[in-house]
Amino acid sequence: MRGHCEKEGRATVKAAFWHERWEANQLGFHQEEVNPQLVRYWPQLPLDAEAAVFVPLCGKSLDLHWLREAGHTVHGIELSPIACRDFFAEAGLEPSITSHRSLQRMEARGFTIDRGDFFDLQAPDLARVGAVYDRGSLVALPEDMRRRYAAHLSAILPTRVSILLLTVEYDSDRMKGPPHSITPSELTVHFGDDFEIERLWTSGPANPPPRFRERGLEALSESVWRLDRRRRHEQR
Repeated sequence: MRGHCEKEGRATVKAAFWHERWEANQLGFHQEEVNPQLVRYWPQLPLDAEAAVFVPLCGKSLDLHWLREAGHTVHGIELSPIACRDFFAEAGLEPSITSHRSLQRMEARGFTIDRGDFFDLQAPDLARVGAVYDRGSLVALPEDMRRRYAAHLSAILPTRVSILLLTVEYDSDRMKGPPHSITPSELTVHFGDDFEIERLWTSGPANPPPRFRERGLEALSESVWRLDRRRRHEQR
């Protein structure tokens, strides 16, 4: 019971952190243009053009619009009501809003965003998903929550699914996340049992953006990964 309460406590603290960021409009993680690595590497995923795409911790990312324009229906989940509201408002959309268990579901023109806790999603919610795009979800979470995240994501995704995952790697003694540094070996620990893992690209150690240099970081590597569900899962 104590361990369970401690986990809930850490999750509550983490949720409060992101709520505060949105309320204060401290959105350094939000990109003002579509991520170039999404545009470059998305075509390498083996999925139908009209497959549904899941975007965890989606914020109000412009990447959602790129995916929709590519022909996909887009299903996101986001903790912040401000992010959900702003996404639809800035797109000029009036979503329908319904209650879906503990989640608030907002839908309009091929977009579905569930406002609530990622860990409240269940497998039926993602039954039609063919791919996942994770630019800012895994790197946003501390180590203990990354383990939970990877396990839950694997449990609720369909048997045939691929993930395009973006990560960063740096000296954690120089800077504390988010975004958190994630090594290839950690990815193997979290996803290796359920997914084939391939690195599609890495920047190698390079000068970090100014906002990271201000926090003491001297070098940063960015990577793009493709994860494909292992075939043995098709027999579940």
